[in-house]
Amino acid sequence: MIRFVLSRLLQAVPVLLLVVTATFFLVRLAPGGPFDAERAVPPEVLRALEATYRLDRPIWEQYLAYLGDLLRGELGPSYRYPGRSVEELIAAGLPASAELGFWALLVAVGLGVAAGVVAALRPNSWQDHLPMAAAMVGICVPSFLLGPILVLVFGIWLEWLPVSGWGDLPGDKILPSLTLGAGYAAYIARLARGGMLEVLSEDYIRTARAKGLPEAVVIAKHALRGGLAPVVAFLGPAFAGLLTGSFVVETIFQIPGLGRFFVQAAFNRDYTMIMGTTIFYATLIVAFNLLSDLVAVWLNPRLRDAFGESSR
Repeated sequence: MIRFVLSRLLQAVPVLLLVVTATFFLVRLAPGGPFDAERAVPPEVLRALEATYRLDRPIWEQYLAYLGDLLRGELGPSYRYPGRSVEELIAAGLPASAELGFWALLVAVGLGVAAGVVAALRPNSWQDHLPMAAAMVGICVPSFLLGPILVLVFGIWLEWLPVSGWGDLPGDKILPSLTLGAGYAAYIARLARGGMLEVLSEDYIRTARAKGLPEAVVIAKHALRGGLAPVVAFLGPAFAGLLTGSFVVETIFQIPGLGRFFVQAAFNRDYTMIMGTTIFYATLIVAFNLLSDLVAVWLNPRLRDAFGESSR
């Protein structure tokens, strides 16, 4: 197991380096610059700004200097918010994004697992076709379309829920969480159905039923652990995706999360902010992928034995 973790960490290094390199040169090749504005900046002021942010150096020197900052754990100052570092801005926006991702993950897991298990227990019936049809709709409808529809129905027509904001009231979190979690709930439902159907056909499930165990015990104690293994493997990338994909939902519902900095940085050509958020999101994806793999190995005895033997 230790060898497995170390190998995955070593694989993550070139992946993150590739992300850093590609993002660095792509933002430099994009039209415009961080100090372009409607009002022209005097040449001497522009030269002073470029010298302050090391933009007057050759691009390869800028790249090596940025890698050196990364090794020291520094993401650099923001061009759009003078006097504030990228780390400070990420720390300011992360709590709202993380909370939104947490509630969206609960929505996705709750709806997806329930729909998938019910569909697997009644295959080829209306209890199977209905949730799977709803899951297909959830996959096809993007969040930037689902969000305004939910706002229109529950916020404007019915006036049940607030249409924007992120306060302390539970109602503020319902529509954004549903919007962000619905698509992932659809994927989880299909994974849960497939995993449960495979497990329910195993010999040990038939043995448990032959012993006279109640169906609820067979499902809860014997089938769920193996049947939900694909879901567990999906949860790591899903949570990372909920965080990295939340900027659309944050924009729709005016949530003060990390997504607003990412979007504004792209419009403002804020090089360091674009780099910082991209690296942060990439690190989250790599970390949660590794975590989901570890949980999947722990849940599957055959994988656990295989990695245990390889580590020995």
